Amino acid sequence: MGCLFVLFSLITPRFVIVVLWIFTDYLSRAFGSWFWATVGFFFMPTTTLAYAVAKNDLSTAGGSITAAGVVVIVLGVLIDVGLLGGSARGRRRADR
Repeated sequence: MGCLFVLFSLITPRFVIVVLWIFTDYLSRAFGSWFWATVGFFFMPTTTLAYAVAKNDLSTAGGSITAAGVVVIVLGVLIDVGLLGGSARGRRRADR
């Protein structure tokens, strides 16, 4: 059951990025080029989505990110780092 949860949590943000890329211009408005969205897709997908939300929905009229946007981005980073570190913690626990 744990493996299914890990697979689901790894696939979901990437699936959302692909759907946004195909059907909207949400990511292109946030990033301006395809390069950073592609890098984010492979390395930190939740942070990529969080930045897109912060840039599109939580930004001021001038395009700068507000404090709420920074909170959303930090949460995205914590989720991405937590997903990466969870397997090491599980291996240590299994070795005991």
